[in-house]
Amino acid sequence: MKRTLLSGFMLSLLCAAALVFAVVWRAAASDCATTSTGLVPLTELGAGSYQGMQGGLYPGGSNTCPTAHLEAGLQIANSIVPLKPNGKPKKKGSIVLLSIGMSNTTMEFSTFKPMADADPDKNWKLVLVDGAQGGMAANIIANPNDPKYQQFWQTVDDRLEQVGVTPRQVQIVWVKQADIQPRAAFPNDALALQRELEEIAHILAERFPNIKIAYYSSRIYAGYASTTLNPEPFAYQSGFAVKWMIEKQINGSPDLNYAPALGEVRAPWLAWGPYLWADGLTPRADGLTWSCSQYNDDGTHPAPGAGKAREMVADMLLDFFKRDVTATPWFLARQ
Repeated sequence: MKRTLLSGFMLSLLCAAALVFAVVWRAAASDCATTSTGLVPLTELGAGSYQGMQGGLYPGGSNTCPTAHLEAGLQIANSIVPLKPNGKPKKKGSIVLLSIGMSNTTMEFSTFKPMADADPDKNWKLVLVDGAQGGMAANIIANPNDPKYQQFWQTVDDRLEQVGVTPRQVQIVWVKQADIQPRAAFPNDALALQRELEEIAHILAERFPNIKIAYYSSRIYAGYASTTLNPEPFAYQSGFAVKWMIEKQINGSPDLNYAPALGEVRAPWLAWGPYLWADGLTPRADGLTWSCSQYNDDGTHPAPGAGKAREMVADMLLDFFKRDVTATPWFLARQ
C-alpha cells in the first residue's frame, strides 16, 4: 500500500512538473501565427509616410545617400589605411572593423566573422572584432550612470586586446541597437532610441580616436516575438531612429560633426548599413522574408544554422561590405 501511495505521489509530482514545463515552454515559444504586420519596409515606403513620418532610408524618401554626403564618405573611405597599435600608418598594420550592439548583434556578427575571414576577396589587413554583447541595450551602453556601462566598454577593450589590436586601430564600426521593453508610443520610442544612438556615436569618437565610419542597421522582423523584450512594432520603428540620426548629420548638425575643418569632431561619418527589416512572410521588393523557423524559441533572437536568421544577416553584411562604394576601398583586397 505504501509503495502504491508513493508511486501515486511520484506520478502526481511528475505530472505537475510536466505541466509546469509545458506552460513555461509555451510562454517561451515563438508566436508563429504572426506572419505579417502589414507594415511597409522603409525602403519601400519611400516618400509615403508611417504615422505622419516619411519613409526611405535617407532624406526625401530616398534610399540613396545624398551626393554631397556620399562624396564625403568616399573620401573618408579612401583615407583608411592600416595602422600600427599607436594609431600611426604602417603598411603592415591593421584596419579594425568593430561591431557594437546587443545580443542579436553579437549572434549575427559572430556568424559573419568566420564567413568574411574565409572570403578570398577580403582585405587580409582587415581585423574583425565582435564587441557586441548580450543584454547590453542602447539605453545601457549610452548611459555612463548605468551600472553596466563601464562593463560593456571595458569588454570591448578586452576583446580588442585579445586579438592583438588597440582602440587606435579601430576605423570602422557596425552598430545595431535597440531598447529593452520599449513602451512609449511612436514617435517617442524612436526619438528616445535616436538620442541613444547619437550618444553612442559620441562615445565612438571619444574612445576610438582614428574612427572614420560608422554604419548603423535597425532590427530584423519581430512579429514572432513571444516576450515584451523588443516586439513589433518597435523593431520596425527602430529604423526611424537610425534614419533621423543620419539625416541630422546630413543636415549639418554640429552635435554630429565628423569633419575636422568644420569644428570639433563629435562623431564618425554615419550611413546606413544593410537594412534588415522585412514584414515576416510578405516578400520585400528584393525577395527578403523572415520565417518563424529562422528564430530561436522566443521569436526575437536569430537562430543559428544554415538558412537561419543569423546566417541570413551575415550574408547581408558580407554582401554590403563587398558592394557598398564606401566599404569596398578598405574591405576588399587591393590587387
